[in-house]
Amino acid sequence: MSKVMLGIDTSNYRTSLCLAEEDGRIVAEAKRLLKVKEGKRGLQQSEAVFQHVMNLPELSDEMKWKDYEIAAICVSEKPRPQDGSYMPVFKVGEGLAKSLATYLRVPLHLTTHQEGHIAAGEYTAEVRPTEDRFLAVHLSGGTSELLLCERHAAGYTIEKIGGTIDLHAGQLVDRIGVALGLSFPAGPALEQLAKEATGEFRVSSAVDGLSFSFSGPEASLLREVEKGSTSPAEIARATEQCIANALEKSLRHAVEQGYPKDILIVGGVAANYYIRERLIKRLEHPAVKAKLYFCDPVYSGDNAYGVAMLGWMKQKANIK
Repeated sequence: MSKVMLGIDTSNYRTSLCLAEEDGRIVAEAKRLLKVKEGKRGLQQSEAVFQHVMNLPELSDEMKWKDYEIAAICVSEKPRPQDGSYMPVFKVGEGLAKSLATYLRVPLHLTTHQEGHIAAGEYTAEVRPTEDRFLAVHLSGGTSELLLCERHAAGYTIEKIGGTIDLHAGQLVDRIGVALGLSFPAGPALEQLAKEATGEFRVSSAVDGLSFSFSGPEASLLREVEKGSTSPAEIARATEQCIANALEKSLRHAVEQGYPKDILIVGGVAANYYIRERLIKRLEHPAVKAKLYFCDPVYSGDNAYGVAMLGWMKQKANIK
C-alpha cells in the first residue's frame, strides 16, 4: 500500500481535498466551487464557512481512503505566510486536518494558501524555474501580488514586492462579468466571450513602478456597460487586455530593477489564455529576456494539490 499526503484547502472559492504520492502523482482528489447566488459578486465569510462544513463530508466520500496509507496531513491555515494573515474559511480545513491527524496518529503540517498556489505552479508547469530565487505573480479573486520567492527544502520564503493597491485582477473580471450578465465566478465565461472581440475597444492600465490599480479601469468598463454602445465581447477583451498590460508594465519594472527574470504565474486568473500569450510575447522578447512559467490551467484555480506537495517537502525536511 503506497503512502500519500493528504492536502486540504478551504478557500474563499473552493473546497479541496487531494491525495498525492511523494513523486507528485495524484491518486485521488475532490474539489467543489462554493455556490454564489445569481447576480452576486461573492460570498460573506459566514456563508463560505457554512458551505465548507457541508462540502467536506460529501467530498470525502469521493476519495479512495482505503487504497492508500496516509503518511501525513498538510493544510492551508491562512491566506499568506505573514503575521496577522487570517481568514475564517481556512479554519474549517485546519480543524478537520487537526482532528484527522490526531485520530490517524500521523504528522500534521501547516502551510498557507499562497504557498499552495506556488507549489501547484511549480509541480504542474511544463518546466519549473531553474533557480531557487524567482519572481511569482499570484493572480486571483483575493490576491494580485508580485512576490520575490526563495525555494528551500521545506517550502518557500516569500516577500511581497508589488501588486494591486485596490481591486484584485479576479475581482475586476468578476465585477465586469457579472455586470455583463455572466455568472460568478465569471472568468471562464468572460474568456469565452472575449474570443468574439476584435480588440478595437480598450481602457488604459494604471501602473506605478511595481504597483498597479484596477479601480479606474473598472469604472471605465462599467460606464461602457451602462452606455450599451460597445459589445459585451469588446468589453470582455478590454478587461483581459487591461490586466495583461498592468502585469507586463510592472514586471518590466521589476526586471529593470534587478529582480530575477524567472517568473512563475499562478492563481485562477493565470488560467486565461489571452493573458498568458500576451505576457509571453511581451516579456520573453529579446528586449526583456524574461522566462515565464505557468501553472497547468487545471490547477491555476484554488486546489489542494500544492498543499499536499508542500506537506511532502515539510515531511522530508522534518518540519511540522
